[in-house]
Amino acid sequence: MNLMVFGAPGAGKGTQAKFLIEKYNIPQISTGDILRAAISEQTDMGMEAKKFMDEGKLVPDSTIIGIIKDRLAQDDCKSGFILDGFPRTLPQAEALKTLMDDMKISLDKVISLNVPDELIVGRITGRRVCPGCGASFHVEFNPSKIKDVCDYCGDKLVIRKDDNAETVKSRLGAYHAQTAPLIEFYTNMGVMVELDGTKDVSEVTKDMFNSLS
Repeated sequence: MNLMVFGAPGAGKGTQAKFLIEKYNIPQISTGDILRAAISEQTDMGMEAKKFMDEGKLVPDSTIIGIIKDRLAQDDCKSGFILDGFPRTLPQAEALKTLMDDMKISLDKVISLNVPDELIVGRITGRRVCPGCGASFHVEFNPSKIKDVCDYCGDKLVIRKDDNAETVKSRLGAYHAQTAPLIEFYTNMGVMVELDGTKDVSEVTKDMFNSLS
C-alpha cells in the first residue's frame, strides 16, 4: 500500500500515520527525517543537501527528489510506504510522479485531512511535547495524566517554539497558497480521499481505513 497523508499543519497527519504504520507495517517517510538520515549517512544526495544547508540556502527540489528516490529503493518500502510532508508544491508533485513512474510504482491513495484554520490554531497552540521521548499531548484534547509531565518517561513537557498563534497563521497562509492546489492534482489522478479531520481521532481513523478497504 503506497500512501500519502496530506493536510495543513496540525490537521492530525502524524497521529493517523501511526495507525497506518501499525496496520500495514510500512515505513513513514518524512522529508525532514530522511534528509537528516542522508546527511548522517553521508550519501551523495545527503552531502549535496548539506552543502546548501551550510550556506543557509533551501535544499532544491531536485536534491530532495534524489533523497526520496534512494529511500523508496530500500527494502522496507517494497510492501509500501507513507509519504508525509512531501510534496508541498505542484512542481514537487509533478517531479514525484515522474520519479514514481520511472520506478514503476504508483500512489494507491492520498488521504487529505480537512480541518478549518481556526480549529488548527487551537490545536497547535495547545500542543505540548516531550523533549525526551517525543510524545505529543494537548492541554484540552489529549492531556497528560500529570500537568506538564510526560506519561511515558516523566520528562517535563514543553511548548515548541513554532507552536504560537502568529507562526501557525503564517504557516497556514503558506499551506493554502502552495499546497492546497495539490488537492486538484491528486483528485485528477483519481487517488484523492478527503476526510473530515474535525471528528474524534478514532472516528477519523475508522473513516480512513474504510476508504482504503
